[in-house]
Amino acid sequence: MELSRQKLREKTLKRFKYVKTCVLARELCLLIRTNRVSFNPEDVKDCCGFVSKLCKDAGCQDQSELCRKASEVVESNEQEYLEICQQSCMKCGEERRPMPKNKTTYVA
Repeated sequence: MELSRQKLREKTLKRFKYVKTCVLARELCLLIRTNRVSFNPEDVKDCCGFVSKLCKDAGCQDQSELCRKASEVVESNEQEYLEICQQSCMKCGEERRPMPKNKTTYVA
């Protein structure tokens, strides 16, 4: 009984970490990108910096670095910002999501 409780604990903690880092980062990134026109460049810089930290905490170094770079160039070059942001979003995939190995996901 204790082994199954321990496995459930580990699985739940892993899921918790995923939600508090990856899910939050993805949602905030989407919020930033969809409302970009209403933000000042300084707002985007701060928000992207925060997303970068979340990615780093999740162990996603490439994505974190790209978000950090995007936050640095947003004030000077919007086109470059958009390109870097796109690269980061493409790297941030659902493959990091902790899914059970024996279950398949149906996508319509």
